Amino acid sequence: MSGQLYPPIEPYASGMLDVGDGHSIHYERVGTPGAKPAVFLHGGPGAGCSPDHRRLFDPARYDLLLFDQRGCGRSLPHADLTANTTWHLVADIERLRVMAGIDRWMVFGGSWGSTLALAYAETHPDRVSELILRGIYTATRAEISWYYQWGVSQMFPDKWERFVAPIPETERGEMVAAYRRRLTGDDPAAQLEAAKAWSLWEGETITLLPSPALTGQHGDDRFAIAFARIENHYFHHDCWLEPDQLLRDAGRLRGIPGVIVHGRYDMPCPAHYAWALHKAWPEADFHLIEGAGHAYSEPGILDQLMKATDRFARR
Repeated sequence: MSGQLYPPIEPYASGMLDVGDGHSIHYERVGTPGAKPAVFLHGGPGAGCSPDHRRLFDPARYDLLLFDQRGCGRSLPHADLTANTTWHLVADIERLRVMAGIDRWMVFGGSWGSTLALAYAETHPDRVSELILRGIYTATRAEISWYYQWGVSQMFPDKWERFVAPIPETERGEMVAAYRRRLTGDDPAAQLEAAKAWSLWEGETITLLPSPALTGQHGDDRFAIAFARIENHYFHHDCWLEPDQLLRDAGRLRGIPGVIVHGRYDMPCPAHYAWALHKAWPEADFHLIEGAGHAYSEPGILDQLMKATDRFARR
């Protein structure tokens, strides 16, 4: 099956979990009850899960839990930023593990999901049986600036022009801060304009070749509002991480079997940081995929992810 997704599948269970702070998160269970436990951590932050995420795992051999993180997807309240931080999400993962009656599980995270997976695994290494990380993002100030200030702007000048369009020239020296003012402001029209511009910037720069499907998803009003508000909120606060915290604490991952998959031409998440994680955690298998960008669906990336989930299913 490596290189292609498993067939479409529906959850065998789903529900809402009250995690406190006024938040309820939507979760679903997929595959075979009692099989190898795993949890899927989506990207963004603020993107939510999709039905195709279920298909990365052999349903005969996995008991998979997926959930929409606070404020996005089917979780409520929609696009809410209250009590919505990295460490709230790490606590939510633990709540879900306890709810599911699981002692240890495989953790799979891509993009922002890799950030959250690292934060969770370094906090609770005894709860992680294996770790699969794709599109490594360590959420440093340099990475945030690369994507939202200067770096990717040089690769996509046409799309960058559309990204900066809602922001007056006098505010463009701090794009994350300028977008925050609009995304948290009282003008609904300005908020939606900013949300769609922010969301489309990502949707149009995460694949090596253009993807109309991703552009369409990121241009949807409801998706864009949650995605842009939550992502901007996290990056404005440096994801509540100390400088270089995730690489600094990578030694806590020792003993956890792992796989790192990263596209050579990943624009949002420069390969430098995946390489740095590989050096800090050399026990993990490392795959730098030629001819690939950031998205999990790109052929070389998907091939290695499917091989990884299939291999760990046999453990």
